[in-house]
Amino acid sequence: MITLTDDNFRKEVLSSQKPILVDFWSDWCVPCSVLSPILERVSSDFEDKITFAKIDIDESPLLAQEYGIERIPTVILFNGGRRIAEFVGVKTEDFIKEWLEANLKGDDEVDELIKKYEEYAQNSGFKLNPDKETVNRVVKSLLDREKNLGARYCPCRRVTGDKEEDKKIICPCIYHKEEIEKDGHCLCNLFFKK
Repeated sequence: MITLTDDNFRKEVLSSQKPILVDFWSDWCVPCSVLSPILERVSSDFEDKITFAKIDIDESPLLAQEYGIERIPTVILFNGGRRIAEFVGVKTEDFIKEWLEANLKGDDEVDELIKKYEEYAQNSGFKLNPDKETVNRVVKSLLDREKNLGARYCPCRRVTGDKEEDKKIICPCIYHKEEIEKDGHCLCNLFFKK
């Protein structure tokens, strides 16, 4: 398990090519001392997929403040420099394993859909928004809508409940090409003119 400080946090976490789990803890925290060996055991099962790290909030109070750590232990999962999930308090080994699998799978699903939309955009003569955070946010919203509403409905359009009418707003919706031509981007800011 890597020990993080103010000096190495950005290099180790924000520049990591691999997902990294960060445990915000302190010596005086009893629940932290309970969680620590659980994370050690979990780390052996995930060593090929995830880097495990810990940071003492008393030694790095600015980072704790920057990440809004109000209670410890707080565990944050980063991927590609982005904060993708977190939990607070002691959790069981099984919970943590399931939580990691679910969050890693979700990120793979987002990446896979982004690749599909990149290919679609390229084949259609436009491009994805160069702002990766916007693309991630829109794609996650599309996946949430698919899970909750049954299809990848455009997140900036209202779902009516009329299946025939709503087919028009499944991404890429029927309006996007016209919007790109007129405004330089679609309403959701997913696709942009080249």
